[in-house]
Amino acid sequence: MPAVHHKLLLEDALQDSPQTRSLLSVFEEDAGMLTDYTNQLLQSMQRVFGAQSEMGLATEQLSQRLLEYEKKNFALGKGDEEVITTLQNFAKTVGELNSLHSELANQMADSMVFPLIQFREKDLTGSHTYIDKHFHEAAMVKYSRLPKKKENEKLKADMVKEVAYTRRKQHQASLQYYCALNALQYRKRVAMLEPMLGYTQAQISFFKKGIELVSKKMDNFLSSVSNMTQSIQAQLDSEAEAMRVCQRELLSVEDTVYMPDKDSEPVNRTLIQKAGYLNIRNKTGLVTTAWDRLYFFTQGGNLMCQPRGAVAGGMVLDLDNSSVMAVECEDRRYCFQITSPSGKTSMILQAESKKEYEEWICTVNNISRQIYLTDNPEAVAIRLNQTAIQAVTPITSFEKRQEGSPNPDRSGLSLVGAAPEPEDLIAPGTPIQFDIMLPASEFQDQNRAGGRRTNPFGETDDDCSTDSDDSLLQQVFAVRFLGSMAVRCGNNQEVIYEAMRQVLAARAIHNIFRTTESHLMVTSSSIRLIDPQTQVTRISFQLGEVCQFAAHQENGRLMGFVVESRDWSDGDEEGEPSFSTFVFESNTEGEKICYTINLAKDITEAKKDPEALAQLMKNMPLTNDGKFLLLEPETGDTTNGAGQEDLESEA
Repeated sequence: MPAVHHKLLLEDALQDSPQTRSLLSVFEEDAGMLTDYTNQLLQSMQRVFGAQSEMGLATEQLSQRLLEYEKKNFALGKGDEEVITTLQNFAKTVGELNSLHSELANQMADSMVFPLIQFREKDLTGSHTYIDKHFHEAAMVKYSRLPKKKENEKLKADMVKEVAYTRRKQHQASLQYYCALNALQYRKRVAMLEPMLGYTQAQISFFKKGIELVSKKMDNFLSSVSNMTQSIQAQLDSEAEAMRVCQRELLSVEDTVYMPDKDSEPVNRTLIQKAGYLNIRNKTGLVTTAWDRLYFFTQGGNLMCQPRGAVAGGMVLDLDNSSVMAVECEDRRYCFQITSPSGKTSMILQAESKKEYEEWICTVNNISRQIYLTDNPEAVAIRLNQTAIQAVTPITSFEKRQEGSPNPDRSGLSLVGAAPEPEDLIAPGTPIQFDIMLPASEFQDQNRAGGRRTNPFGETDDDCSTDSDDSLLQQVFAVRFLGSMAVRCGNNQEVIYEAMRQVLAARAIHNIFRTTESHLMVTSSSIRLIDPQTQVTRISFQLGEVCQFAAHQENGRLMGFVVESRDWSDGDEEGEPSFSTFVFESNTEGEKICYTINLAKDITEAKKDPEALAQLMKNMPLTNDGKFLLLEPETGDTTNGAGQEDLESEA
């Protein structure tokens, strides 16, 4: 018996995705072709019924129409092989009976013409019911325009009810439409076979001679056709009952299913694939914009978009190494922006709910890290998410770092005994600063007097002593500032490791991956952070204020140092000591920066004893101008600051 290989899934009626619409268009095209064919077939039967004098010509044309069913190539006709074979046999029989009399007209009207007319009027007409989606689309447009800043709860509740009402109505109409199209695949087979079965039986019963001629060879054939139609009808009844049960279950859900922004499931932050409808902002003029609701999905490392009516989607943006961030846009909620690595291409999208909004940001962020290229991307995404969660969860122990320390003498300052608790190192809830903003007044002070800028190497006319002190050691490193935060102590390297962990965890959780490249200058008297574009010192510390420094134990490109300052707000003459940790990511090993800071401190100590300074200079290689020779300059590729803005941290 023929089996149905394709049908519309009632579960997909509510989502109304492009894939479902594409499959629906196939069913509608098939129904349209079936309607045309049925009309042609009915015209042929009516010609047989009405034109007795043209019986031979009419039956010949009918025979041709029956043979054309195979040539129609219905997209959903893979289960019609037996129907095609049966129709071919009927066409042959009609050719043999085209000489019989037209007295069969009355029997033809009851057994041939009427069933096909009933099929056309009842089944084909009902399958052409149009689903009006205008009201739902209009409701979604009004809901998407709800303001965020001036939120009216009554207006929002009315909009939510309107969206739910129109969505439910559309869902009900879609379910009925899908059921009609699915049932049509069964009914069309019966409708094609039943008229011809009645026609042949009428011919045999009316003409004794015809029965004598053809009944012996047709009995088994007609019996098989009758059994086939009964079997198909049984399948239709079973499928119709299953669809009714499924329809009742789908309509018995709570109203929250139809309401936007009512997601009960938690946000999945480990996705590497995502699909759904988003609003995209398009410029329609110099200052005017328009929002379009389109279907977006990810495929590999690409963001794809499939417009309405399109067979397939097209690539919109390459997500590899791209950045994504939440933005405020035109007083709309749940907006985020995706920017290409070059920064030349960006787009602003709006999600329907907070859950979709967060999952889209996490998905794009995971894809931008090229997790999908790994052997097991799901496991990698889950591991990264767990790492980010654990990063903000206090831990009870730290790995001690004794070997390879750039300042082994100072490592003795570490606490002895049990490992310190995170709360002993950094107060819970301590804010983190992710960037160093230079005050406007300080910028003007450094750039006044004819626009002359402070030289990063300390060559100024006003401070000759500083120039003399810094002449012994000057080393510049290309770094990216990751963050700084207040800490409770400055005599333990563990406080640097804990600060690194919290800074990186906060950046991962809040999707902050963009950093600005700067130059870290280490001299024999100070540490400066210099803007490579303006050569303005963004922040400076005296070397004596740096009480602890260390590189990361596993990621050698991370380093940090602790700075001690004094707080005289309590009236104490000496001031209450306070500590802050600064975390950087460098283009080279953090050990080199720590080694340079350690050497600078040694030079500072040696300056107190000329003999010790001379011995130190004797043991260390010097340049031609008498400075300590440490490393090759590593800022040669980064002096053009304009090309190095807003890099993405690899930490």
